[in-house]
Amino acid sequence: MASGAVIERGVAGGGGGVRGAGSPAVVCRAVTKSYGVGGSKVVALRGIDLEIASGELMMLVGPSGCGKTTLISVIAGILDRDGGDCSVFGVDFNTMSASARTKFRGRNIGFVFQSFNLIPSLTAAENVAVPLMILGEGRHASVRKGREMLERVGLGERTSSLPTQLSGGQQQRVAIARALVHEPRLIVCDEPTSALDHETGHIIMRLLKEVALKEDRVLVIVTHDSRIFEFADRIAKLDDGEVKSVQTPQEMGVVGEDHK
Repeated sequence: MASGAVIERGVAGGGGGVRGAGSPAVVCRAVTKSYGVGGSKVVALRGIDLEIASGELMMLVGPSGCGKTTLISVIAGILDRDGGDCSVFGVDFNTMSASARTKFRGRNIGFVFQSFNLIPSLTAAENVAVPLMILGEGRHASVRKGREMLERVGLGERTSSLPTQLSGGQQQRVAIARALVHEPRLIVCDEPTSALDHETGHIIMRLLKEVALKEDRVLVIVTHDSRIFEFADRIAKLDDGEVKSVQTPQEMGVVGEDHK
């Protein structure tokens, strides 16, 4: 583990430092994760130490296979870790029953999958409404909120379209709208701008910062897209299952008019 990889709250430095003032929203200590056994065993995480503050946009970058997606899956409670400690808003998923974990995730976490995971038989608005209906909100109100969120991501004219009638970039925006519609406290995104052009990618990042980043929320983004680095508060570089460094965009020499 690189020295100084864990940066305490408020020590990020630079004009775009950590905005939150409460306790860290996500705390990982010596987190490990492997797949397979024996000769086929692959070590994905090798003792991850990382803190992410409330109100912070943290990006995870690094080469393919370095553990980024595994890490966000552990943070979001989709995968169990093998060792170490990990808590989200003070909650440790490994101490919860399966039903309690599902309920907590449903209320507190929005996940933008790289593969979108849209339901083919549902319209765009209905896909966005799914998290609300799972939480028990009525179908009519849920779909109405789904349409409103699609307006915000620039798809107001495609609310009745099926996923097969949408381009890859439009499907990605539907997936982002679905992750935001129930106002989760933690939003986890896996390559949210990979199918978007430069202008649309910046529109989506501005929306994510506006909607997702309040003092009691946190946004974690896995990305290879250096065009959006300016939107981060801090950027964690991973390699071979370890956090090698955590820096602000300014410390990395990233300059952009959209970064605040």
